[in-house]
Order: sequence, then C-alpha cells, then structure tokens
Amino acid sequence: MSRPGRRRRGLARAWDDLRGRSSRRVVGLVRAQIAVARAGAELAGQMAGGHDRSLARARMAEIEHQGDAARAELVTLLRRVLVTPIDREDLFRLSRSIDDVLDQLRDYVREADLFGPRDLGFATELLQALTKGLDELERAVQHMIDEPGSVTEAVLATRKARTRMRQLRQSRLGELFTGTLNMDTLRRRELLSRLDAVGQRLGEAADALADAMLKRSH
Repeated sequence: MSRPGRRRRGLARAWDDLRGRSSRRVVGLVRAQIAVARAGAELAGQMAGGHDRSLARARMAEIEHQGDAARAELVTLLRRVLVTPIDREDLFRLSRSIDDVLDQLRDYVREADLFGPRDLGFATELLQALTKGLDELERAVQHMIDEPGSVTEAVLATRKARTRMRQLRQSRLGELFTGTLNMDTLRRRELLSRLDAVGQRLGEAADALADAMLKRSH
C-alpha cells in the first residue's frame, strides 16, 4: 500500500477511536467470543441429555473453529486500534481465558465420546451453571463502556456460577464414592475433573475483567 493510503487508514482509525467506535468493536468481538463458548456449553449440555456423542464431537470441532476465528479477529483488531475500553493486556488475558473455557469443553466432549459412561446426566447441572456464568460474563462485558458500575455485579454473578460448579462437582464425587468403585466410577471422576477445569477458566475470565475495571477506576 502506498504511503498516502497508509496515512488515510491511520486517520480513519484515529477518527473511529475519537468517536468511540473502536472500543465498541472490541466489546462486540469479546461478546462474540463468549457467545461461541456458550454454544459449546449448550452442545455439551445436549450431549448430557442424550444427544448423539459422535455428532456432538463433530459439531464441537466446528464451534472450536468459530472460537479460534473470533479470537483471531479480536487480536488483530487490538493490534490496530489506538484506544481500548480496558487495558490491552487485560483484554488479551480475558480473551485467552474465554478461549480456554472452549478448549476445556472441547476436551470434555471428546473424552465423553471416547470413554464416557453411558449416562452423562450427572453433568447436566454443572453445564447449566456454566451457561449461566457465561451469560453473566457477557452481561459484564456488554456494560464495560456505558454502565461500568454494572460490571462488578455481573462479575460477582459469574464467580458465583463458578463456585456453584465446584460445589456440584464435590457433591457428585461424594455420590460416586459412596457406591461401588468400578471403571464407570473412574470415567465419571475424570469427566467431573474436566468440568472443574472449565469452571476454573471461567473464574479466570471473571478475574481478568474485575482486575481491568479496577485499574480503569484508578
């Protein structure tokens, strides 16, 4: 591209930044990334309800591809814009944690298909809590620009969802270990550990956003 062309693009980006358009594009892309992770959580929930596992695994591969594309688009934009709604480093951290949620869900679906027990109903409530947490995280991101005071409430709700997932895992493990120990028990334990890892990544996303908003208020 010629020097005048690069100059025009730079001026256009600066004008977008001045009008706040770039920050809203960033927010929109983070929300899009959360939406993809939520689609993964919904798919895992459908599988727990009896949806064909091999089909779910194939669909999860498509969802993962969408998540990678959403993150790549966000990273590209962050390298170009001058102004972001929160610290650029915190945006990278938030995006990475959301991506990790989806990666762990992918592994859960894959493992459930490969060696999971016949009945996955034990995971239903955990996945419902995850979906609620992602909804709250999306709400927090949505309000970053116009209603920053609402972000804290939504972040706390996201953390509560993560806590709920941990409590449910503990409860399910307690139920497992009061019964007969067999290969099915081990399979369920492994899948519960995978879902706990999903919850950990959700909590990390909430922490990233909370830290970013704290920096912004100072």
